[in-house]
Amino acid sequence: MGQVLGCVQVDQSTVAIKETFGKFDDVLQPGCHCLPWCLGSQVAGHLSLRVQQLDVRCETKTKDNVFVTVVASIQYRALAESAQDAFYKLSNTRNQIQAYVFDVIRACVPKLDLDSTFEQKNDIAKTVESELEKAMSHYGYEIVQTLIVDIEPDVHVKRAMNEINAASRMREAASEKAEAEKILQIKRAEGEAEAKYLSGLGIARQRQAIVDGLRNSVLAFSESVPGTSSKDVMDMVLVTQYFDTLKDIGASSKSNSVFIPHGPGAVKDIASQIRDGLLQGKAAE
Repeated sequence: MGQVLGCVQVDQSTVAIKETFGKFDDVLQPGCHCLPWCLGSQVAGHLSLRVQQLDVRCETKTKDNVFVTVVASIQYRALAESAQDAFYKLSNTRNQIQAYVFDVIRACVPKLDLDSTFEQKNDIAKTVESELEKAMSHYGYEIVQTLIVDIEPDVHVKRAMNEINAASRMREAASEKAEAEKILQIKRAEGEAEAKYLSGLGIARQRQAIVDGLRNSVLAFSESVPGTSSKDVMDMVLVTQYFDTLKDIGASSKSNSVFIPHGPGAVKDIASQIRDGLLQGKAAE
């Protein structure tokens, strides 16, 4: 009905292109406008001013001969003040933008190896945005933002990269495990050394206590029984200990101790050896 009466409505964030007898006349802003069709006025088309997004997938090759697919997201919009250029100069805006993106990406990525491509994706995005901005500004479009949202290597390359990463982590884990085992062995050796040291101190104190007890026993017996010498008392103590030892061996069914030579007469030899050792120790002092 509005067309019959010569009235048209232009929605918000949209402009309409007015032509008179097929020639550009004006850019109609949002609102209601009267177009007397009888005078040759008509709406040639509408142009959206909203930000639009175009996702471009571009396959190219890196400097180290790895094929990758670069996914770029281009956000753009038409400029209201350049609506005439945006409407008339380009027949297919999306294809034009895609062609520029292909050109820039295939010029930048082959200069970089695969790792550098991942590291410098922001620089690639800035280069694409700069080139698009210079090209599309002549056609009445503004490039709002350019993002490199993904870089996809060939599936075989991706698998190889994952295997390299896994091998590196396994090597690191093995190194850490070896270091932990090394520390554990060191601590175990330190503990054994400390235990042996303390055991040696205990044995030394035990022997010192035995010597002190024997000395006190000998002195007490000599004082209680006149006419006995220290040698007699020591021989008697050793014989007593000898028989106590035999008693303990006989009482145990699982004992595997063997005395060589065996017999009471051997006590004299043992006593002589102990006495000689004590005399040599005193002489050394």
